[in-house]
Amino acid sequence: MPNVQSAIDAGLAYATEDRKGNGLNLLQNIRENASLASLTKISKGGVVDDNLERKEVEQYRKDFNIKCHDIDVNVSTLSGGNQQKVLLAKWVISQPDILILDEPTRGIDVGAKYEIYEIIDKLADAGKAVIVISSELPELIGICDRIYTVSYGVVTDNVEKNGFTQEYLMKGMTKEREVAA
Repeated sequence: MPNVQSAIDAGLAYATEDRKGNGLNLLQNIRENASLASLTKISKGGVVDDNLERKEVEQYRKDFNIKCHDIDVNVSTLSGGNQQKVLLAKWVISQPDILILDEPTRGIDVGAKYEIYEIIDKLADAGKAVIVISSELPELIGICDRIYTVSYGVVTDNVEKNGFTQEYLMKGMTKEREVAA
């Protein structure tokens, strides 16, 4: 994809593992962050429809249980879990067919992790393809229907849910490179 808008137009979204550095603008509020990937959807003639923007973001604030008193609160004042939910809302509002989540629960508390897992399940149930990249095997085992293991940049296995064990997955993730003879 040549740029982010091309990816969005193709139905693809990527929520980075670095929410503070690349995922959110910490100088902006929840509303501005959550609507950023959907500006073409909520604007007409290059002007943002404030009512539509507020309606969309408020709906996801409720759906994702983002704990705040107002969507105009600066995103930097939120907990890590609520910041992560704003980042998810940002991409889900753009209505992607494929959502890539890179370390979606890194640095958040157990309660927020559970809420993120519920969001992922609802998206998958709605027919969205959700690709989760995580270094936490228990997390992957708990939320994935299929896991691809990678070692040295090469896919080493493709395992369906009934074959998930930490030991089996670790073998796929730690396979040595094959040396050409």
